Amino acid sequence: MTKDPKATLQQAQRLEESLIEYPCEFPIKAMGVNEPDFAQKIVDLVKQFDPDFDASTVVMKPSSGGKYLGLTLFVNATSREQLDNIYRALTSHELVKYVL
Repeated sequence: MTKDPKATLQQAQRLEESLIEYPCEFPIKAMGVNEPDFAQKIVDLVKQFDPDFDASTVVMKPSSGGKYLGLTLFVNATSREQLDNIYRALTSHELVKYVL
């Protein structure tokens, strides 16, 4: 018996949607190249989707070699669609290597 991958994905998405109650504070981690304006560029990007985003809450952690910078951003999540849009924007940004 084989499972339909599309049906399995839809079931997983429904389960995930039911686990998050909106609105909520939602942490997003973005790792990227440690350039002088990396953090500000990412903050500006997130503010497009969460205008009330508080940049002072961003937690920054450089890699041991200093080449990369990890950011934890606490967004005010209002919907699954908003989170999806933030993740899409972050993953397509040229300086971002990973998003969790």
